[in-house]
Amino acid sequence: MTADSALLSELAAILGPKGLLTEAADIAPYVTDFRGRRSGTALAVLLPATTEEAAAAIRAVTARGIAVFPQGGNTGLCYGAVPQAGVVIGLKRMRRLRQADLHSGLLTVDAGMTLAEVHAEAEKLNLQFPLYLGSEGTAQIGGLIATNAGGTGVLRYGAMRDLVAGVELVLADGRVLSDLGGLRKNNTGYSMTQLVAGSEGTLGVITGAVLRLAPRMQSRADCWLGFASVNQALEVATRIRAAFGTLVEALELIDRAEASYVVRHFPDIRMPLAALPDWSLMVQLASSRTEDDLVPQLETLLATAMDDGLIADAVVAQNETQAENIWHFRHSVTEANKLTGVGVVLDTSVRPSEVAGFIADADRVAAARFPQAERAIVAHLADGNVHYILMFPREFWTALPDKEAMELEVERAIHDVTIAHGGSFSAEHGIGRKLTEEMARLVDPVRLELMAGIRAVFDPQGLMNPGALLPPAG
Repeated sequence: MTADSALLSELAAILGPKGLLTEAADIAPYVTDFRGRRSGTALAVLLPATTEEAAAAIRAVTARGIAVFPQGGNTGLCYGAVPQAGVVIGLKRMRRLRQADLHSGLLTVDAGMTLAEVHAEAEKLNLQFPLYLGSEGTAQIGGLIATNAGGTGVLRYGAMRDLVAGVELVLADGRVLSDLGGLRKNNTGYSMTQLVAGSEGTLGVITGAVLRLAPRMQSRADCWLGFASVNQALEVATRIRAAFGTLVEALELIDRAEASYVVRHFPDIRMPLAALPDWSLMVQLASSRTEDDLVPQLETLLATAMDDGLIADAVVAQNETQAENIWHFRHSVTEANKLTGVGVVLDTSVRPSEVAGFIADADRVAAARFPQAERAIVAHLADGNVHYILMFPREFWTALPDKEAMELEVERAIHDVTIAHGGSFSAEHGIGRKLTEEMARLVDPVRLELMAGIRAVFDPQGLMNPGALLPPAG
């Protein structure tokens, strides 16, 4: 019996017939990113049904010096879930609601639950889990924590790390770190939960989590605004934040190109303005108080802004259907981009005051160096997260002799503009395997050294998702 066959026999005994995939056809969906741009290899796919199974399986694998590649819903954009030999471990069989605690506003869940399933469980309590992404039906809680996912609600509720009150983690040696107390106050040293959030599978496999819920919104106001410039959109967004404070749920900016992709590929999704403006801002206000009538208040503010010449066109949703259409449009941009061409997506962040200047400088660089591409933008305006996208024709991209080199060239060019504006080259998508070279180039060496030291404590052999997040040593 070979070493590999001995391992597979042991894993089969641990995981059972439903928990181990070894045939190439069964493994194939787990070794390629969801956009089909990068593929890897794997000896097997492990699908544990419990934390105990996950711990025993990981122990069996790492004891042989074999790498483990954790994978959530495989919806990431940075290739962090693409394996490089070793085994893939996925948690789609771990989708149990462990506890619903109404009085504490907490859900304790298996890490394989999808975001949509968590939303449904929160609604049963008449509460909400305020993370909203276009991939909610596929994205899993463990992966969302591991990548510190963002979404449209970061302004009001924070990113994923702000919504997690505890995690359960299987370490590289198979031990289980349980930090599921869910306490608001627990001042007993380093926060393991916060350390794990954003670790991208390099510290262990997240198998469970405690999630913070928020009040369900009882009244809301949604609108779509058209602008001639980013500065005008920023001015109106600032007025909205000043007037409504914490009632602002989302301020989402898209340019004409991005909106045109959705219109082109999804004709059933209505664009409410008479014509596509150069810039569109989608606004959502919400209150947990039924007596708050936000629509007339918003309309009054917008009327003043229109009188001041800031807004070119505006539509305020008058019912739930119109409001949902606005956000359905917004959450369709990723799929529209896939259908349009090959987009190199930059996940940059700057201060909101720098957004207009960053875009203008990036446009100049892109026009000079990448004339084949069309610029498209999706931005979470209030937190300065600008997804600057260069959309290349599929025929041009297919003909490139080295696609990864072109992707890196684009990233470096726009990242340099980002750094010049005091920003970050990774806002919410993570690093994965896509941006490790940029980590080495742009991140403070002291910070990298400390991160590597933390990883070595959790995983001395470097077997948990090797090649992701941190640049190679040396």
